[in-house]
Amino acid sequence: MKALRFGRAAAVISVAALALTACGSDNATGQPAAAGGASTTAGSAVTGTLTGIGSSAQNSAMEAWKAGFESANEGAMVQYSPDGSGAGRKAFLSGGAQFAGSDAYLKDDEMTQAVEVCGPDGALNVPTYISPIAIAFNLEGVTELNLDAPTIAKIFTKKITAWNDPAIASQNEGVELPDTTITVVHRSDESGTTENFTDYLAAAAPEDWTYEAAGAWPADLQSENAKGTSGVVQTVTSTDGAITYADASAVGDLGKAKVKVGEEYTEISSDAAAKAVDVATPVEGRPELDMALDLERDTTESGAYPVVLVSYHIYCTTYDSQETVDLVKAFGSYVISEDGQAEAEASAGNAPLSEALREKAQTAIDSIEVAS
Repeated sequence: MKALRFGRAAAVISVAALALTACGSDNATGQPAAAGGASTTAGSAVTGTLTGIGSSAQNSAMEAWKAGFESANEGAMVQYSPDGSGAGRKAFLSGGAQFAGSDAYLKDDEMTQAVEVCGPDGALNVPTYISPIAIAFNLEGVTELNLDAPTIAKIFTKKITAWNDPAIASQNEGVELPDTTITVVHRSDESGTTENFTDYLAAAAPEDWTYEAAGAWPADLQSENAKGTSGVVQTVTSTDGAITYADASAVGDLGKAKVKVGEEYTEISSDAAAKAVDVATPVEGRPELDMALDLERDTTESGAYPVVLVSYHIYCTTYDSQETVDLVKAFGSYVISEDGQAEAEASAGNAPLSEALREKAQTAIDSIEVAS
């Protein structure tokens, strides 16, 4: 049974390696580490190649994590293909990647699927990255706007179609708004960013956003679209009057909306995003060490920015060799370490994990072991 499971996984990893090459990345060998040791920044180093696929929002942070980890472990390499959260979870669940980066935790049915690849205890969702999702726009002469949830929902359902609509103007006295047509730009690929954004709309503006939270954009709301975080940002940047949702680290000089929370408009920042995560609750019915979090999107907490994503690394609870376990644990520990979080913050502008979250994440990573 185990031999079949891991043999199938190895075969799929070979396919994933070819896919990574096609994307322009170095070829992922999918081979386990050649030497043990779980140190992250000092002590005995690990070697080998670790393959990950997933969130494009994580890409800036991932570049920083790869550089820091590989510097401390000269014989180790992390290959990560930012194909989107949905693609990452699918690759992981098919055995095509040793970990997934995802801006949404595994759903219940995906947790069940993980047992086939990871063994009887399945997978672990470990938070690694907290970032606000910017509601970003390109409107000549305007760099900041106040928007409440119902207005945001009406814009993205195309019930509000011009920038000088009274619903927008009434929240932005003194701002000269043109009659430019609003062009909505959404992700074309299945995306954790989309799932987090639609989760916010469904919770904070249920009368105006009647769709369930999902990683795929609603089929009947098609407009301009592009693949990946960089794709939607590039489209908005080149389109006057366009608006999108994207990881804040990627939006550059685009205008950004302040979001109404309670009676105040909250400016987007890593601190405001972290405050929203502080009031999150663990997902019910999950294993003790799993760290999937439900965010309170309709919070009225002053200073919290609820349009936020918690990005995860998804690991197996067991792998087929000690060498692979050592490599996975070393990388995972570096990512959540103070150094790893500081490097990511400097590179991507995300909010570092709190000390309490880091301790829980380390306990989860430490529990990863060799399949018996």
